[in-house]
Amino acid sequence: MKLRLFSLIAIFAAFTIYTATVVADLGYFGFVELAMTGGWAAQIFIDLCLALTLFAIWMVPDARDRGIPALPYFLAILTTGSIGALAYLIHRTAKEANLASTQPTPATS
Repeated sequence: MKLRLFSLIAIFAAFTIYTATVVADLGYFGFVELAMTGGWAAQIFIDLCLALTLFAIWMVPDARDRGIPALPYFLAILTTGSIGALAYLIHRTAKEANLASTQPTPATS
C-alpha cells in the first residue's frame, strides 16, 4: 500500500510540474489550438475526454462508498484533467492505508 501511495504521489508531482511548465509556456488553452489541427491531435484529445469522463462516472459512486467528497475532484478533473483524477486516487489510497493501519490485527494462536 505504501508503494502504491508513493508511486501515485510521485506521478502526481512529476505530471503536475510538467503541466505547470507547459501551461506557463503555451497558456491554459494552448491545447485547443493543437486539438484543432485534427488528425492524431484531435484523436488524442477526444480519447482523453472519454477516459476522464469514464473515470468521473466511476469515481462518483466509488467516492460515495468510501465517504470521500466527489465534487472537489470532479471539478479538478474538469479544470486540470488527469491531475484531478490522480489527486482522487491519492486520497482514496491514503484513506485505505489509514483504515488498514487502524484496524486491529487478528490474534494468532
